[in-house]
Amino acid sequence: MKQEVEIEFKNLLSYAEFISVKAHFKIKDEDFVEQRNYYFDTLEFSLAKHKSALRIREKKAEYELTLKQPHANGLLETNIPVPKHEAISFIRKNEFPKSAIEMKRIFAEIGLDSNELTYLGELVTYRCEFEYKNGLLALDHSVYLDVEDYEIEYEVKDKQRGHHSFTQLLQQLNISKKSTKNKIKRFFDKKRQTM
Repeated sequence: MKQEVEIEFKNLLSYAEFISVKAHFKIKDEDFVEQRNYYFDTLEFSLAKHKSALRIREKKAEYELTLKQPHANGLLETNIPVPKHEAISFIRKNEFPKSAIEMKRIFAEIGLDSNELTYLGELVTYRCEFEYKNGLLALDHSVYLDVEDYEIEYEVKDKQRGHHSFTQLLQQLNISKKSTKNKIKRFFDKKRQTM
């Protein structure tokens, strides 16, 4: 189990802005890598009520279970690699991965029974990421629940310097700053509308 604090800045893009960012950084279509995010919560959205979220990410035939929780400096991410058969059992049968027993303890601390977790849907992201000014810049095209959106993300270690660099980049590219929820929140907001 690996834990780290995630500090990132993000901004939704119009399709025209997405194309403009691709051109600015000379990004080709083949630079994008597909990642599938499978989201889980209880039917009452108990994790969301704790401002937390759970997903399995499939990327290059590897699976990782990630719990995101609030943290003073961003989000606390708990990551556990899981075997493919356990990931598929969780998605198809709601069988919590045996290899993620440590995460069950975290759920118990917030009063959640992992047996109540259920698969709620999938978000597919086509991502190109690269180093940029002491951080990691990602350009994303995501598809989920009849929605298609575009986004730029900047993951950093230093919040203040990262904010400055990200703001400068948006200004340089003539992109207006938009209040942007993370993908999981966007997914669940849309999911609630369909339930």
